[in-house]
Amino acid sequence: MKLVIFDGTFKTTAFINRLIQGLVNHDVEVYVLGFNEELSDKLKGVHYVGLGSSQNRIKFAWTSLKWGLKQGNLLKAIKLLAKEQKSELKRQNLSAALEQIQPDLIHVQWVSNISLFEAHLNKKEFKFILSQRGFQTNVRPFVNQKNFEYLQKWLPKFDGFHSVSKAISRVGDEIYSSPDKIDRVVYTGLDLSRFNFQSEVIKNETLQLISVGRSHWIKGYDYAIKACSILHQKGIDFKYTIVGASGDEELLFLIDDLGLQDKVVLTPKLSQTKVFELMIASDVFVLPSLEEGIANVVVEAMALGTPVISTDCGGMEELITHGKEGWIVPKRDAEAMANQLLVFCQMLVQEVSNIKKKARLKVEAQHSEEQMVASMLELYRNI
Repeated sequence: MKLVIFDGTFKTTAFINRLIQGLVNHDVEVYVLGFNEELSDKLKGVHYVGLGSSQNRIKFAWTSLKWGLKQGNLLKAIKLLAKEQKSELKRQNLSAALEQIQPDLIHVQWVSNISLFEAHLNKKEFKFILSQRGFQTNVRPFVNQKNFEYLQKWLPKFDGFHSVSKAISRVGDEIYSSPDKIDRVVYTGLDLSRFNFQSEVIKNETLQLISVGRSHWIKGYDYAIKACSILHQKGIDFKYTIVGASGDEELLFLIDDLGLQDKVVLTPKLSQTKVFELMIASDVFVLPSLEEGIANVVVEAMALGTPVISTDCGGMEELITHGKEGWIVPKRDAEAMANQLLVFCQMLVQEVSNIKKKARLKVEAQHSEEQMVASMLELYRNI
């Protein structure tokens, strides 16, 4: 099988990288196309095809001319460059690469990338699969009518869909549903040999809370900070670290307004190694999100042995049964989050230990890398 993976860049997510490596190990010929020129850590056995640098105008122009020459459209490329029609050049470069590769299947990773493939979707010259995940499926179509209508037009042109959770599959059906629709739920998979389970229950003198993720309203950090204010009022000594939210002015204002400057810390994005170190040293991982598919970072926390309190957003209840593998609270409810944290503070070590072990077992059963690759291969072959 000759497969193109496209998310617009070579710097693919951890989920996609794990998938790609597993596919290569199953003798799939994988091509990663992106608007980059360089990548320091390339995956072994993967073909990286540059479509022009989005960061460097000269490199983008040079790559566009090369693709134009290969496709026999050099004059058109020159004219597009002269008119500074970068979007059209991107489509031309992409078309030239696909014409050269002649893939059996193209896996588009993000809904926002559909526009680049419109001509090919209309021609039906290749088989296409689309991943349904996150904000672009869960939220944007339902707050932007034009986006909803756009997806209603283009989603039926795809040959199949990969959904990261059952919940997001149901959301996708609200946009486009058909008796012939091929839609497979494939959960993110981890190489669990790299996740050493911390069996010891962490009981820091100061309650250590952690969240990890980009700064965006959909992550619900304001509700977690308000929950922390309730803990502060109850006399709980804690520190809450939000990794990846450094510089968020709204959160900084809220922290200052609630008098939590010494309690809540916003850090820049950190390396995976450092994030895992912080997780392992924390008492609780907090996911206050308003929408998720299934948060990869929570799967990682559970694999490492960090207890998790999550909102009931998206597919999180497919991962955590309340009181069994962790705890689920209503989204947009700071008081419920605070109350669950207070309950956690009173739990016996053995109770927390049982939760940690069940969480690890759930990850092993539902989120192994082998299971993810096998399920995706089956979906690809069906399409």
